[in-house]
Amino acid sequence: MNSKYENMKIIYNRSKIGWYWAPLFVAFWFLLYYLVVMPSFHRMPPLKTLQDEQQEPGQFIGERAESTLLKLTKIGPKVVGSAANEQVAVQLLLGEISDIIDGARTDLFDIQKDVQIASGNYLLWSMVNVYQSVQNVVVKVSPKNATSEASLLINSHFDSVPGSSGAGDSGMMCVIMLEVLRVITKYETPLSYSLVFLFNGAEENPLQGSHAFITQHPWAKNVRAVVNLDSAGSGGREILFQSGPDHPWLMKYYGKNVAHPFASTIGEELFQNGFIPSETDYRIFRDFGKIPGLDMAQVLNGYVYHTKYDRFNIIPRRTYQLTGDNLLSLIKALGNAPELEDPAKYAEGHMIFFDVLGWFFIYYPEDVGVIINSCVCVLVLITIVVYIWSMASNTGMFRRRIFAKFGILAALQLCGVCLSLGLVIAIAFFLDGVGLSMSWFSQTWMIFGLYFCPMFFGLGILPAIYFSRTKEHGLPLGYGIQLLMHSHCLILTVITILMICFNIRSAFILLICIGFYTISVLINMATCAHKSNFLWLIPHCICQILPFMFYAYCCYAFYVVFAPMQGRESASNPELLIGGYTALFCLLLAPFLVPLLCLFRKSKTIISLFGVCTLIFIILAATPVGFPYVEKTAVQRFFSVHTTRTFHNGDAANSVNHTDSGYYVMPVDRHPKSLDSILFENTEYTKANRSDCDTEIMCGFPIYSTRWVKAVPNGYWIPGPEPNKDYLPSLRIISKESTSDTNVMFTLEVSGPDHTSIFIEPMKDAKLVDWTFTKEPLEKNLPPPHYIYWSYALDPTPLRFNLEFERDNAEWSGSTFRIAIMGHRIHDDMFIEEDYRELLAKFPPWAHVNSWIGSYTSWQL
Repeated sequence: MNSKYENMKIIYNRSKIGWYWAPLFVAFWFLLYYLVVMPSFHRMPPLKTLQDEQQEPGQFIGERAESTLLKLTKIGPKVVGSAANEQVAVQLLLGEISDIIDGARTDLFDIQKDVQIASGNYLLWSMVNVYQSVQNVVVKVSPKNATSEASLLINSHFDSVPGSSGAGDSGMMCVIMLEVLRVITKYETPLSYSLVFLFNGAEENPLQGSHAFITQHPWAKNVRAVVNLDSAGSGGREILFQSGPDHPWLMKYYGKNVAHPFASTIGEELFQNGFIPSETDYRIFRDFGKIPGLDMAQVLNGYVYHTKYDRFNIIPRRTYQLTGDNLLSLIKALGNAPELEDPAKYAEGHMIFFDVLGWFFIYYPEDVGVIINSCVCVLVLITIVVYIWSMASNTGMFRRRIFAKFGILAALQLCGVCLSLGLVIAIAFFLDGVGLSMSWFSQTWMIFGLYFCPMFFGLGILPAIYFSRTKEHGLPLGYGIQLLMHSHCLILTVITILMICFNIRSAFILLICIGFYTISVLINMATCAHKSNFLWLIPHCICQILPFMFYAYCCYAFYVVFAPMQGRESASNPELLIGGYTALFCLLLAPFLVPLLCLFRKSKTIISLFGVCTLIFIILAATPVGFPYVEKTAVQRFFSVHTTRTFHNGDAANSVNHTDSGYYVMPVDRHPKSLDSILFENTEYTKANRSDCDTEIMCGFPIYSTRWVKAVPNGYWIPGPEPNKDYLPSLRIISKESTSDTNVMFTLEVSGPDHTSIFIEPMKDAKLVDWTFTKEPLEKNLPPPHYIYWSYALDPTPLRFNLEFERDNAEWSGSTFRIAIMGHRIHDDMFIEEDYRELLAKFPPWAHVNSWIGSYTSWQL
């Protein structure tokens, strides 16, 4: 038997595939990606025109939505407080709604419209968000035969950030809502519940319009669920970011009624755990309205998000039809969902959900997922044991020797995993450390060489070396490679079991690869194909096609969503995110394909080419090819404020300690020094020192929003002439009185432009114990300085508020607190001076600058 085994071993090990077939093997998977995966991601239905409406009444007409968006974007930037937002945009929406009502079936529906004007305040992140006279346009559609007051809310916003027309974010969603409203009310659409369409006029402020509606509008009390629509890009397929929470019935309606699904539990868990640097109105409806819902956003071309390049003409025309078809069918279904009467009855559990290349949608309850995951894990373990057990009979080796070989190969695979991960992490830190990060920002193909190739190299080189050195005294090569893949399947199974124990719903992502791999092993065992040299490859490769396409689709979707987002995130190393995600998906897919390269002659050379490719791409990252930014299509973002600054020793106008003026420039991403050679070499501009950071709130810089706070150290302060000083914020001390021996109350009044940031920092041992605004930041003991963001739309009445401070003793000599007020005139371009325009002209074409006039004034009171 030993002699027979030796002969079998020699035959197995010497039978290899010619090296020239390896490129074809690799090319097959590349073609699968380019010819199937990418087209599937971008597949959208054709745009329906006004002529189609005559042939197919009751359908969503994308052409009409497109023409409405053209009118909306011609208004230009629609910033809260500007005439464009508060007058022109509101009147346009009201006009469109009136036309819809004129053509509606008033015998079937009662249709009401309202313009809400509201004021309020609440805690958002660490910021007290104070809004005054913001506007919402609201429409309510009620079936005449309705027996319930429950309603479904559909929300999106028409306002935009400074400098952007907001075509994608989120004018497109607004016009799609208008067309859905028109279709539902024009035709005999059966509805059991009312629909409330909220055209939100203050989302970018941020999230003020949704808070105003859900906390103050009379229609809000009957809202039972919400479909929130937003954008992190400009068109394309809308992704379902979040659902629920804890309302699995919503996902059932999404799965049954959305014709073009794009959703995954992975995305939901990433969003809910803060991996996506964005926020939507969904948070407000969930936290303040306590209502469940679906949070959907378009993500294609995120490079133009919140820039002047978010324009009408770059939105793919088929987007209107895709999103419109999805939304129309979803709203019709939810408008008749019996769960809408009392969602609390169905508020238990979570759903596991994902779409497969946009072809179809899979969803099932979390507890069912636990059962499926557990059963598959048990099946995997049994299959591996049975395979190894039967291998002893096939090879004539002792079972303990087979298990020993399996242990060696498992250790080898674990070393390969560690090596590949180590290479990716090292590259990520190296590129960021030497200032070469984000070379893939505008050219995502760079990710292949920088992160896929080192993963392939690390996972393949150790097995290639091992198998090349065990030809005469090891297992047959085919068995060895299968055992190697078995060991990786076992590693993933252990991880899956851990994920099940920690209730991580995304465990399904591992289940796909180990499940399909186990199926191929069972087929090979049933047909005895695993005993042959190469016949076992046929079931194995066929069973890897669907997992490959699924994981490649997930990877592509991840890069579409997350790569542009790294252009607006400076705190973390973007290489770790992109490289880490690439590595994780490679560990699911590559270990079942890369070891197959060991079946080819010159396998070490073939696998080493991936290492060479990595070095070439690292070199490319250091050349102009790796420069992250491209004019118009993938720009670097900057904020710039032409500022006058005044620092007071006390509260009087004559207590000025220092005054100056200049330009505050804040880079947004990981390359804060990209302009050093452009702005400060051979120009009259110089950087100012940062000594004010020790003595002034926010270093004395004009902070616009809470997201600027962490990025303050990256900013430039460039001395320059004064800006136009009209409408500078002012502070009045209305009163100061003692409420007890240890407490003192200040009443202050702030007036100024319609966007103002206020920071309050107690001095010495004083503590802020009460104020006019929400008490939540004080109850949570949020560290000072306390941040108040105040904005108004229609009513410029000054903001009056009280501050009560407490000390441990009755000694109140000296100042009690410092206050800094930053005013922002973000929609008055006419007041920008020529010298500021000259500075802005020095920015390179690949830079996008949001610029306006501001001020910084501080006092000690």
